[in-house]
Amino acid sequence: MPSKAAAHREADETELEHRLAEAKQEVFNLRFQIVTGQLDNSARLRTVKRDIARILTILREKEIEAAEAAEAGGQA
Repeated sequence: MPSKAAAHREADETELEHRLAEAKQEVFNLRFQIVTGQLDNSARLRTVKRDIARILTILREKEIEAAEAAEAGGQA
């Protein structure tokens, strides 16, 4: 089974942005559940935050790759 980061790297940028939006919404909901005392698994919040960090990192890597490709194309 591939790691979460590998699974995210295979996705295109629009899919990653969609996953990011879903994860941010989930963090919002989890925080709301913590405040109201409804959350049973508080470790889920940490897991989702780490997933957000992974997605943001991969989006940034793709952004850098695109910029380097454009720069290399412009110099040729």
